Amino acid sequence: MKESVDTEDLLINLAVESWRLCRMFQRSIDASDIRAAGRQSNQIRYFQRKLDDSLAPLGLRLVTLDGQPYDVGMAATALNAADFGPEDTLYVDQMMEPIVMGPDGVRRTGTMMLRN
Repeated sequence: MKESVDTEDLLINLAVESWRLCRMFQRSIDASDIRAAGRQSNQIRYFQRKLDDSLAPLGLRLVTLDGQPYDVGMAATALNAADFGPEDTLYVDQMMEPIVMGPDGVRRTGTMMLRN
């Protein structure tokens, strides 16, 4: 049983790093070349779909909260929460790491940046 847990943890780590790479690649696409940008965006979407398909048989999925209203109970750590007051209405500006959900709940918490 220990070996399967370690394998699942390795897969989770690989999935999170792949997610980060996709986000970075998406931001680096040059929108001035519309054809190339479209092709690159399609490649990223294809890879993300394959990643999701690979995680699904284990009951795992990556969750992002970009744009959602912030709630203290979210399964992600807000890196800049101290920058805001208790009266501020906050939103998730950007996920730095996704939340990894498993069949029994949260397998790994995410990290995020907030905005008001």
